[in-house]
Amino acid sequence: MASGKLVNMNTGNGECSYASNSTLQRKVIEEANPVLEDAIKKMFNNIIGDSSCFNMADLGCSSGTNTLFTVSNIIKIVQVLCREKSCKMPEFQAYLNDLPDNDFNTIFKSIPSFYGDLKDEANCFISGVPGSFYERLFPSKSLHFVHSSSCLHWLSQAPEKIENINNIYIARTSPPHVIEAYMKQFDKDFSRFLQLRSEEIVTGGRMVLTFMGRSVPDPYGSHCAFLELLSKSLVDLIHEGLIEQAKLDSFNFPIYAPYKDEVEKIVQMEGSFDVDTIKFFKVNWDERDNDDDDICFDAYSSGKHIARSMRAVFEQMLVSHFQFGDSIVDYLFERYAYHLACHLLIQKDKFFNIVISLRNK
Repeated sequence: MASGKLVNMNTGNGECSYASNSTLQRKVIEEANPVLEDAIKKMFNNIIGDSSCFNMADLGCSSGTNTLFTVSNIIKIVQVLCREKSCKMPEFQAYLNDLPDNDFNTIFKSIPSFYGDLKDEANCFISGVPGSFYERLFPSKSLHFVHSSSCLHWLSQAPEKIENINNIYIARTSPPHVIEAYMKQFDKDFSRFLQLRSEEIVTGGRMVLTFMGRSVPDPYGSHCAFLELLSKSLVDLIHEGLIEQAKLDSFNFPIYAPYKDEVEKIVQMEGSFDVDTIKFFKVNWDERDNDDDDICFDAYSSGKHIARSMRAVFEQMLVSHFQFGDSIVDYLFERYAYHLACHLLIQKDKFFNIVISLRNK
């Protein structure tokens, strides 16, 4: 593998699994919920109220408790609206999508509990749909609503043939061609995503998409300092002879954090959707941290927590490229936790997130 290629999150329910380390992603979902609720309300009269079955898809669902959290939220929102308008509840078809290597078994094992929580208040039918959301996934005009959270900053692949010495993403030392390559890849991928979903969603149907972005036009900003610290941790391993320099130089993360103007421009140029709402919010690297309680802030505890959260997301990709053994992986994330703690002692940082609500024309 010459560069970063998308693979699954850590599977199962163990200490380093995504299911056990995705409270950051839950926080992002919760922060974006007002936009989700507004989108459902706006499409209720024309689509939900006239449909016997409401077809929705969660793209990039991963595994763990977050997977069915949004489905449950949507059902609750529709329940309230149906009561307010004295209309019959539709049935729900929920499609859960992620890459084929995703831990669908953990999801399926949680479905009986999910059905139990519904308490016969709604009929919901759940299906798994393996595949990339940069390809067609559903029949034409078969969906009413699409949701995706913490996913669309992932590219279909890292930009090819770029030289980005000692960096795994855009950094201050990255040459201009690296930035241009990442921008072009995001433009290509997001445009294709919009075009594919417009074919699958009914006219007037909606999407609510939440993904990592940046708050300033400058692509060299501090929005991805957490990846620079991971690069620094990999360099530590080079200095100790645990990995080769060439391995690091050939690896680039398939991630891009766009500025809001880039996102709006791509939507406008692709032409299939109207932007209904676009908002921005920040979440602390350590989502447990209370900004008002700096006295009790423990940088070392936070560093370990953030490193464990990132390990659940990045480990399989790193192992696939660097061919780490377990002991080296453990050591890498120990170094990462250390660098994170040192950074947090000087400056607390936040993830900048974009949430956008789109209406299919």
